[in-house]
Amino acid sequence: MGFADDHLVPLVDEGLGNSAYLLDLGDGRALAMDASRDLRALHAAAERRGLHVAFAADTHLHADFLSGAVQLGHDAGATVLASAAGRRAFAHRGLADGDEVDLGGLTLRALATPGHTDEHLSFLLLDGSRELGVFTGGSLIVGSAARTDLLGADRTEELARAQYRSLKRLTALPDETAVWPTHGAGSFCSAPPGTERTTTIGAQKQTNALLGAPDEDTFASRLTASLGTYPAYFDRLAEINRRGPAVLTADPLLPALSPQQVRALTAEGGHVVDVRPAADYAAGHIPGSLSIPLRDQFATWLGWLLPDTAPLAFVTGEDQDPSEIVRQAYKIGYERLAGRLAGGMSAWLADGNRRTTTAFVTADRAAGRPYVDVRQESEFAAGHVPDAVHLELGGLPAAAADAPHGPVVACGHGERAMTAASLLERAGHTDVAVLDGGPADYAAHHGLRLVKGTENTRS
Repeated sequence: MGFADDHLVPLVDEGLGNSAYLLDLGDGRALAMDASRDLRALHAAAERRGLHVAFAADTHLHADFLSGAVQLGHDAGATVLASAAGRRAFAHRGLADGDEVDLGGLTLRALATPGHTDEHLSFLLLDGSRELGVFTGGSLIVGSAARTDLLGADRTEELARAQYRSLKRLTALPDETAVWPTHGAGSFCSAPPGTERTTTIGAQKQTNALLGAPDEDTFASRLTASLGTYPAYFDRLAEINRRGPAVLTADPLLPALSPQQVRALTAEGGHVVDVRPAADYAAGHIPGSLSIPLRDQFATWLGWLLPDTAPLAFVTGEDQDPSEIVRQAYKIGYERLAGRLAGGMSAWLADGNRRTTTAFVTADRAAGRPYVDVRQESEFAAGHVPDAVHLELGGLPAAAADAPHGPVVACGHGERAMTAASLLERAGHTDVAVLDGGPADYAAHHGLRLVKGTENTRS
């Protein structure tokens, strides 16, 4: 059993693809690293171990979630540790390259590792002179390095080159040094697929293709070529994190709304989000509502597809927890939550309102329809149905006119496809069907071979 097993608790957010860490300092105190505003898992881990959070550190100004550091400072009196170059507008201890923090027996040393952001720090954990591990945030991650285009296309290559130099610095650490990244598989900050979320310097030197680049030019070219799209809310959160998210003094609630209040909200420019499973939405939903099933990825698609400036009402199922909606929305800065429809769709229909249905079909019932694939480009390239029309879900609001008439919309299983169908219906499309399954199911039933790359010709 090693140091990490004894003292370090990874806290994985499967939806956003990130890891926070709770470090047991051995004296009843703890360090929280890159904690999000949704602190439930961190508080539970600290309570289990009888720990008080004395320090809350952030490796960078996060774009994909609101930091929980300010809240920990308020609730627990934690000292917030962050880069001085980030110009944060709240109480914190600003650190520069080489600065050290005495954690009481252990030492945290700041290492300037720009690339993902300008002010990015990695934090090297030391026991005396021995390097135990390094919190690499959005610098070195398992199998890759974090994206460098969040500050604009005009700076992407410059930051990629900075990332190269930062990774060179990190890989100069001893091979046995543990690597504890923030971004992991599922993160739109550029982590490749995989199950491993922590690693070592030595393992990455052997397996990370980016680290095998022979020079800075090749590294920058490889990294920038791998960058896909990312959620729209990423462009807003770094500045909110710089100013400091608002402190929550009570658990936010989701009030009950009558059908009349929901109708009034939409008439005034608000949005209705239906969080029920895809099959329930298909069977009957409020016309014009957006389907975003309540699951780990809920926050990502809420923040990608809807503005944070309009009030939101939610349609839930009987067994769904409204507090989960609130926590996921708040961690990406969505706070204009008007409430949820009391009584759900039954109340809506009992009030004399209309509902709409969407065909949710298996592969045998999808024949003859144009096939629209709404997965990410990397997923599409890994294998898609011949002649499929590729329209990424995140870009669909602007590309709805490009969708063919009467399509079957598909993703990997059906959840994102139902979201896409709801967007197409909002844009005026009729006769939209959703595939209950993925491309492999469709291809197997119709005797097709999946096509790799971006080629769309039947093979």
